Amino acid sequence: MKIKSILKSNTKALIVNDDIDKALKIMDELNLNGMPVVDENNTLVGMVVKADIYRFMITPGHYENCPVDWVMSNSVILAQANEDVEVVAKRLRKNDIISMPVVENDKLLGIVTIEDLLDYYMDLE
Repeated sequence: MKIKSILKSNTKALIVNDDIDKALKIMDELNLNGMPVVDENNTLVGMVVKADIYRFMITPGHYENCPVDWVMSNSVILAQANEDVEVVAKRLRKNDIISMPVVENDKLLGIVTIEDLLDYYMDLE
């Protein structure tokens, strides 16, 4: 089965120019630890996690209205939409992460999480 068939359809993403205060507010409201970051064309450009924002905020005086691209990771572990579920599951485990963005032609389609994979494998029984 292809990973795109088990994606969450209501994935939220930040726009590269969104500020870190907005990012934290959205993550708190949605109970998320991180979010994908896209450009104006919905092309994945990075990931931002709360821990990176908090580390950045430790240095006083320079975070007000800073865009998320100041703190996001540009090196993103991701999945291609047509990859097999098992391949993606192994990549999550190998990299010790709990979720990853899924793209098709560099456009963000959604996020796959460990919970999505557990649900998939439990439904196989």
